[in-house]
Amino acid sequence: MNKKKHKEEIQKIGDAIREMLQTYRLEQRFDEATLIATWPEIVGDAIARRTRKVFIRKGILYVELNSSAMKSDFLLHKQHVLELLHQRFGKELITDISVR
Repeated sequence: MNKKKHKEEIQKIGDAIREMLQTYRLEQRFDEATLIATWPEIVGDAIARRTRKVFIRKGILYVELNSSAMKSDFLLHKQHVLELLHQRFGKELITDISVR
């Protein structure tokens, strides 16, 4: 086997994992778990510290905050956060954000 052909057959591990997730229809669950795990990175430390719970159900991201002032502020920036999520995960994963 020549080196050129061997290089073409090698697949990056990230691509292989993504392909496996698609095959077993787990890609959306993986992206949901990644979003929740990276919530502090996405919204910043101030919001992350005041977040009680974050979960996704039927394409809606539910965010429970422990401060009414933070909830009001978050609602003002909700569309911007949604746009950040769309850029990072695509528009299909999250269609709306519900703040509690």
